[in-house]
Amino acid sequence: MARDDRFTALVVDKTEGAVSSAVREMDCTDLPEGDVRVSVTHSTLNYKDGMIICGIGGLVRDYPHIPGIDFAGTVETSQSPDFKPGDSVILTGWRVGEVRWGGYATRAQVKGKWLIPLPDGLSLSRSMAIGTAGLTAMLALLSLEEHGLTPESEGEVLVTGAAGGVGSVAVAQLSALGYRVAASTGRAEAHDYLKELGAATIVERAELEQVSKAPLGATRWSAAIDNVGGSTLANVLATLHPGASCASVGLAASASLQTTVIPFLLRGVNLLGIDSAFCPTARRTEAWNRLVADLPMDQLDRMTEVASLADLPGLGAKILKGGVRGRTVIDVGAG
Repeated sequence: MARDDRFTALVVDKTEGAVSSAVREMDCTDLPEGDVRVSVTHSTLNYKDGMIICGIGGLVRDYPHIPGIDFAGTVETSQSPDFKPGDSVILTGWRVGEVRWGGYATRAQVKGKWLIPLPDGLSLSRSMAIGTAGLTAMLALLSLEEHGLTPESEGEVLVTGAAGGVGSVAVAQLSALGYRVAASTGRAEAHDYLKELGAATIVERAELEQVSKAPLGATRWSAAIDNVGGSTLANVLATLHPGASCASVGLAASASLQTTVIPFLLRGVNLLGIDSAFCPTARRTEAWNRLVADLPMDQLDRMTEVASLADLPGLGAKILKGGVRGRTVIDVGAG
């Protein structure tokens, strides 16, 4: 544990327009306002974290900054009626790690309303193996189920960007529940990995990126979880079964959507936006409980690698190039 008055963090700074990052010690008096202080044990690596570490996308306005859009740990001090010292807690969302200091530090100070208790049966490290990505995948599945998706629905469920964090959890989760999963990736080396997670079919990313002038294509998917956006999302919408839904959770390729109203009018498809950042506490808790109940922990372990704060500068650049597979847990206290 950090000294009472000091903590260790990955600090991103900006000098004369150049962004740099380094692990350094900081004073606890530097922590932001908040009614709960947490001794952080684990965080994760997400695409947004990579952007912040590399100074891309304008997600951070004030420097120095501590990234890490989620974390797990133990309450040290609390003025919140909902938490007491010693409680195990997790935090995802609320723009922590973006506009507020995040989880890449041995201490964090936040509002108690942003935290939820660690679900029963889940360790702190496994909670971050799930992390924001796993929570997002489950929120997508819950929304798809509420729009009629069942394992008996005709056709396969497509997951795009399947080798990434959200995609990996979605493939494993859907497969465990009895869905036939088609996993799309542009990385040939990830094919065996995705089949091990339960994918029945591998779809090449290039096949879904092709721009078509036709507003509709042959129906293929009972539903989709799309992590890519752009032309991929347009093609997915044009090939969903009538009445089917696509949960859009990421726009790595593009936020532009070049489509027409035809898929919505003639096939009645649904485009469902998923945002885990400001998800209500009740919905967030429901999703975490489903993850604990339904996600195969052996599959979770298979898709997870562990890194330290010192590894993060290199990993930030790597994830932006598509070189990180599955889930990366950051052991915050590791040397």
